[in-house]
Amino acid sequence: MKNDLSKRSDNDESIKKLGELIKDIRIAMFTTVHEDGVLHSRPMATQQVEFDGDLWFLTRLDSSKVDDVERHEHVNLSYASDNRYVSVIGSAAISNDRAKIKELWSPAYKVWFPEGLDDPQLRLIKVDVAGAEYWDTPGGLVAVAIGFVKSIVTGKTAKIGDNETVNLENGHRAR
Repeated sequence: MKNDLSKRSDNDESIKKLGELIKDIRIAMFTTVHEDGVLHSRPMATQQVEFDGDLWFLTRLDSSKVDDVERHEHVNLSYASDNRYVSVIGSAAISNDRAKIKELWSPAYKVWFPEGLDDPQLRLIKVDVAGAEYWDTPGGLVAVAIGFVKSIVTGKTAKIGDNETVNLENGHRAR
């Protein structure tokens, strides 16, 4: 069994790895459980702050996703780029932390929140990330093509990229 220092070190590495994987992918598909039990996904902009185990999203208080999160906290976030796919699981909560909202605010958000920082509908969704699975193909399409050809020639299954699971449970809050 690992000691606490080793667990924290592993967790710090997992947080760093996941942060690197998603930092350049601005939009996530944010999936909640709707009141009828059906999964519901919608695109949401991840707020650009250094990843520490929590992800932040601005939302309107009157949106259905607020109701979904308040009813069922477990969410999934899917990130995709040309050569990387990341599926994140976590627990979401609605926040009215005005200092955090101010920290994350950009004037561009007035499109959704006409009254700016004073908009009574403005809220945050904080996702406490429990873990993620990712698929990463560092060489992009060229690496995929080479992997396909190599697989056909050798008759062996292609290893086109990395697929791993990152676990952040049990400790990312112990900073």
